[in-house]
Amino acid sequence: MTATTNEPGAPAVADGIVIVDKPAGLTSHTVVARIRRLAGTRKVGHAGTLDPMATGVLVVGLNRATRLLGHLQLADKSYDATILLGASTTTDDAEGEVVSTAPVDGITAEAIEAAVAGFRGEISQVPSKVSAIKVDGRRAYERVRAGEEVALKARSVTVSRYDVVDVRLGPTGLEVDISVDCSSGTYIRALARDLGAELDVGGHLTALRRTRVGAFDLSAAHTLESLGDSFEWLPIAEVAAGTFPRYDADAEQAAAIRTGRPLSGLKLEAGQTAMFDPTGIFLALYEPHGPVAKPTAVFVS
Repeated sequence: MTATTNEPGAPAVADGIVIVDKPAGLTSHTVVARIRRLAGTRKVGHAGTLDPMATGVLVVGLNRATRLLGHLQLADKSYDATILLGASTTTDDAEGEVVSTAPVDGITAEAIEAAVAGFRGEISQVPSKVSAIKVDGRRAYERVRAGEEVALKARSVTVSRYDVVDVRLGPTGLEVDISVDCSSGTYIRALARDLGAELDVGGHLTALRRTRVGAFDLSAAHTLESLGDSFEWLPIAEVAAGTFPRYDADAEQAAAIRTGRPLSGLKLEAGQTAMFDPTGIFLALYEPHGPVAKPTAVFVS
């Protein structure tokens, strides 16, 4: 269930996760700053940065749940996007300067589908030059905006779904709507750039909306405006119970878990298990190590 403030008798914002539908034009950092004010807490962090032009799912942790973000399965993401074929830009998106154009008269939907097929599965991708990857201690986008030439190394990413949803002729080129499921670290701008290069006409991203991060999708997301009216978040216990296998400890075990002591005799599943005390309070994440279970993170003391 969702916890809510700004209602009579509502509890104060505690440890939990809020799913924000980020609007265009704001950085993820700005969103976090607004959530701090709305939640009335300084301890706020997010998982998976979105560019200012992008909209959609931004997972934000509150208080102790900021530590939980690193343990959640957030690597698998989904996006809806629009690619403009026929023009390349300095940033691989619509915010950059156009550096080349080409006619798209001969590009068919079949040719686009054939090119897209080569970008499904595990692929080698060179990140966009305006990514947040650090080069000699500075973000790549900072160097590019300072006029420097940046060369980034290719990395392996997985695109498990890459669907062409629509193809239409726009005023400045061929517009291609796509829907993508991919691993963390995949750059949709780079997919746009590389599709344009594969078709030899150039391409860049004109719209991007993240529809899912791990188990969190747009159905659970709230706009900043709605959060201002009624701040809704998912309590940390609910997130943990819904994400990991659950173990309900007895009082003696709970006392040990609170101090992060190893436990023996537990039959835990492989991977992390959410540990709860007899009253239902989420205590920690534990995982098996041979005959004992050891903590990966303790959230109460």
